[in-house]
Amino acid sequence: MNGQFPHTRLRRNRHDDFTRRLVAENRLHVDDLIWPLFVCEGHGVREAIPTMPGQVRVSPDRLAEHVAEAASLGVPALALFPVTPEGKRDANGSEALNPDNLMCRGARALKEAYPHMGLIGDVALDPYTSHGQDGLLGEGGCVLNDESVAILCQMAVLQAQAGFDVIAPSDMMDGRIGAIRTALDGAGLGTTRLMSYAAKYASAFYGPFRGAVGSGALLAGDKKTYQMDPANSGEALREVALDIAEGADMIMVKPGMPYLDVIARVHERFPVPLFAYQVSGEYAMLKAAMDKGWLDADKAMMESLLAFKRAGCNGILTYFAVEAARHLRKQ
Repeated sequence: MNGQFPHTRLRRNRHDDFTRRLVAENRLHVDDLIWPLFVCEGHGVREAIPTMPGQVRVSPDRLAEHVAEAASLGVPALALFPVTPEGKRDANGSEALNPDNLMCRGARALKEAYPHMGLIGDVALDPYTSHGQDGLLGEGGCVLNDESVAILCQMAVLQAQAGFDVIAPSDMMDGRIGAIRTALDGAGLGTTRLMSYAAKYASAFYGPFRGAVGSGALLAGDKKTYQMDPANSGEALREVALDIAEGADMIMVKPGMPYLDVIARVHERFPVPLFAYQVSGEYAMLKAAMDKGWLDADKAMMESLLAFKRAGCNGILTYFAVEAARHLRKQ
């Protein structure tokens, strides 16, 4: 029997736990995790999101309490998203420029409680517009690029002044990274980092998120004229190259698992910190199967997150952040 096989047998290094640990090519660490949070109006609010089991909308006064476990587990950063009431939405997204809006109040509350925890601020108009698009609308419902970028610059400065360490423009307008960098530097906010949603696809996997922030029912049309076509991967490299040239400090691909090939291509081409967003649809699908007992919850969660590390990510925005951090602490 031995004569029929080569001397090299790859199964030897899989024989026991210590060897598997020694030869592992990729590892997941708590430092890789960013937890997205939904902040809503009110006082004492902590309400469940039906389409995202385990996730909640939290009012600013309860944010510090809500993230206490994440802070104790060492999760390094939080990404905030506002649930703007319809009464505060309008065609121009005016609430985005209110220095006392949900994002600014949330940032101030979190920085007071956890000054060393990183805060990532979403910059786009869709949480504030009555039509659910990421920018201003022109004639015929066309999303206006340059006019929208001017507002995004003001949003970025406002959020940085409120305490956000990283500005993450998720709008996909052309040229917004360079314009925001200039605006931040001009306002004396030169250390504020830019995490660009450089390759954000017009994906079907955002549905639960839109329900969570209340923009799904408001969305007029789709976002295909500015978010990327799921058929394209080479185009993503062009988007990333442009954003790096404009001053992005970090790059993101969104969604995550359906676009692991894009993540790998970006990692191979560009020596820049790279992140993926395991979006609401990915989370909801996994959670549904876990809750029905069709998947082992811990194993499926960790395998899904490790896939991003294997593809080349420095970190992952994931709703599993706290659960994953708990699991890692037990190991």
